[in-house]
Amino acid sequence: MEDQIKPRSYGFWTALLPVAVLIGMLIYGMLIRPKVFNQEKLSLEFVFLVALIVVSSQLLILKHSWKTILKSMTDKINTAMPTLLILLAIGLIIGSWIVSGTIPMFVYYGIKLIHPDYIYLIAFVVPIVFSTMTGTSWGSVSTIGVVLIGVAISIGANLPIAAAAIIGGSFFGDKLSPLSDTTNIAALATEVSVYDHIKSMLYTTIPAALLACIFYFAAGFLFPADQATTNLTEVENTLIDIKRTFNFNILLILPPLVILIGSIRKMPTLPLLVVSSALAVVLGLIFQPFGLEYTAASLVSGFDVKEMVVVEGNSLNPLVDKLFSRGGMYSLKEPFIISLFVFAFVGALDRLNAMKVIMDTCLSWIKRAGGTVRAALISSAIVNSLTSNQYANSFIVGDAFKAKFDRLKIKRNVLSRSLEDTGTMLESLVPWHTTALYMASTLGVAVADYWYWQVFSLSNIVIAFLFTFFGIAIFKQTNSDESPK
Repeated sequence: MEDQIKPRSYGFWTALLPVAVLIGMLIYGMLIRPKVFNQEKLSLEFVFLVALIVVSSQLLILKHSWKTILKSMTDKINTAMPTLLILLAIGLIIGSWIVSGTIPMFVYYGIKLIHPDYIYLIAFVVPIVFSTMTGTSWGSVSTIGVVLIGVAISIGANLPIAAAAIIGGSFFGDKLSPLSDTTNIAALATEVSVYDHIKSMLYTTIPAALLACIFYFAAGFLFPADQATTNLTEVENTLIDIKRTFNFNILLILPPLVILIGSIRKMPTLPLLVVSSALAVVLGLIFQPFGLEYTAASLVSGFDVKEMVVVEGNSLNPLVDKLFSRGGMYSLKEPFIISLFVFAFVGALDRLNAMKVIMDTCLSWIKRAGGTVRAALISSAIVNSLTSNQYANSFIVGDAFKAKFDRLKIKRNVLSRSLEDTGTMLESLVPWHTTALYMASTLGVAVADYWYWQVFSLSNIVIAFLFTFFGIAIFKQTNSDESPK
């Protein structure tokens, strides 16, 4: 029956059509309109909606029923639902950590202790430690990252550089931590051990991190905090306002401590975020003067400094509003909606088996090791950019390249590394990617403003390609290897 039609491979041009439409819409909507015609960018929701209509129409013409097309879309969205729920939970946790006083306390002491000359280096190094212990870039940005961007705002630092440093440091651990989901998925998809995978990634990741450290250290002197805008008196007034608005207590470190311990023990992310938020709410009701109604509103729509009643006759420094008026589940509605469109498109695209057909066609001419690794890097970049999903990228590209790597006797940990050297590293740089949207929403800095300061990811990508030309770290299988792993 028609409803039983299964996904199957079509010709190259059939598979390419919806992908080409998406790429064309992205280039026109995100680059040509603003840069050439000086017009507003097309919304990503509209771009993916058009692409979704095109691929759905194509499938109907190819005799796929609407029932099967819709099922493919919903199946893909269902696989992404844990990520989408985490997205909402992150908004929940930011709102709860602010209304509890946790983030304000960290910002307060951060302002007092962090020297402005080293803000960018600290913004890079601290998330490295946090993300390596927890294995999550999203969690690092939404917790310690929010604190650091708050400090950067307070001392008048360059926010795009600070945001780029925070994101880069967060991705270091997301890439190298054995607790990271993307790290384990890349190893699983290529059938290598997670530690062989991490060992291979050290060759490209460590040099990139060292270059980023050098840059962010120098940036502290080349792009110093704007003392003309933020003087010591203003900073002191901000500290006074924070202290009289929130009540500090050592117990306020418990919500982030729950996240840290739970991540190290590999507890499920979503329940962990909810538990941390619930604990923050309890602490907020105990120590802060806001009450249940205001606390509940902060979880849903975000903390709003302007609605607070502090001391009668006093007004808050505007900087306090900028620091803490954020969070809540609604704050992440834009990336949530875009993600729905992206995964619906990818689900419909799967019925054409499009990505495998396109890559198989494009790979047929590659004969050498360096070219094969470059092709894997490029394919990983393209697939992740189109799907906004490193899990899908790892399995699609990993499956497409495993046999090719084996024939050329290239160890598969080079393939697993390549999946992350471009796939994972591009996530925060592609403006329509779920991760980039999340980073921009969480830190309050647009992707267009921070991406070229994201030295860690950019350096990692360049190093990965340079290695393919000079034959560096392209490990070969030996006779003693028992398997292609």
